[in-house]
Amino acid sequence: DVQLQASGGGEVQPGGSLRLSCAASEFIFGNYGIGWFRQVPGQEREGISCTAGEGTTYYAESVEGRFTVSSDTAKNTMYLQMNNLRPEDTAVYYCAETIPYGSNCPRFIFRSWGQGTLVTVSS
Repeated sequence: DVQLQASGGGEVQPGGSLRLSCAASEFIFGNYGIGWFRQVPGQEREGISCTAGEGTTYYAESVEGRFTVSSDTAKNTMYLQMNNLRPEDTAVYYCAETIPYGSNCPRFIFRSWGQGTLVTVSS
């Protein structure tokens, strides 16, 4: 099974930017759906993006237009560029995987994930 490791979290002021990285233990492109979800302690997980096997990326409405996914196939790494961050974006962010095709990705249904990285947006 693929192992995923998220990194790049930190503290930023409202309106600022961060880029998260998701490093995979094997080649993922086309073989997995790869995405991100976030979770605030005590609250349900919120799926925020998923890139399907054919390359389509789905975004949650809460981040559409502010967050962008990109990738570096040579490094088996995907990135989540987060711009115009808001206090409500504060959460632990996880990189996750799912089957590459079908309805899991657009519905942000993931199978496994690695350790998360904390993002704090505060003035």
